[in-house]
Amino acid sequence: MAIEAQEIETLLRAAFPDATIIVTDMAGDGAHFAAEVIDESFRGQNRVQQQRSVYAALKGKMDGSAADLHALALTTKAPD
Repeated sequence: MAIEAQEIETLLRAAFPDATIIVTDMAGDGAHFAAEVIDESFRGQNRVQQQRSVYAALKGKMDGSAADLHALALTTKAPD
């Protein structure tokens, strides 16, 4: 089942309400996306910690071989 960029953004926005979030459907197939999440909560965290927070916000949408979301190129950082 395909997922929409808006659904990904909604999930991320729930976890990071003040973040700058940009989600792009990379292949037009509803399964391969890129996301940039810039949020103050990332300050002081390493990249792995930041990305774990984002994956947790996706609430299992990437879990398993039958997942709705198959690939997510992820960029995370604290604001400048």
